[in-house]
Amino acid sequence: MSEHSFATVINCMDGRTQLPVNEWTQQTYNVDYVDTITEPGPDKIICEGPNELIESIKSRVSISVNKHGSNHVILVSHTDCAGNPVDKATHLRQLKKAVHIIATWGFAAHVIGVWVDENWNVEKIEEL
Repeated sequence: MSEHSFATVINCMDGRTQLPVNEWTQQTYNVDYVDTITEPGPDKIICEGPNELIESIKSRVSISVNKHGSNHVILVSHTDCAGNPVDKATHLRQLKKAVHIIATWGFAAHVIGVWVDENWNVEKIEEL
């Protein structure tokens, strides 16, 4: 385990979301570092697959939680997502479902779902 504190973010690959989410995570959870796992449209991937990608994400979360001691796993949905081009209501349904799926993975960490709006503000939607 590291002497520094970590959180884990499962974020979209969209570079516009990276900095606002990482800054929000560091401020909100008072952590030194943010381990970032990126995929296009991770909310949809965790809900619908493909299974190989879900397992890849899970494996990377495991490294962050078990090797870096991360206590928070944050899943990101955002406006104008090219990887999952659906409306906000659909994103929020997928986000909530995906947070519950991640919670079943059995990691000793809080699972949080956040929404990033058109102004790149981060809003907590769900926490388990």
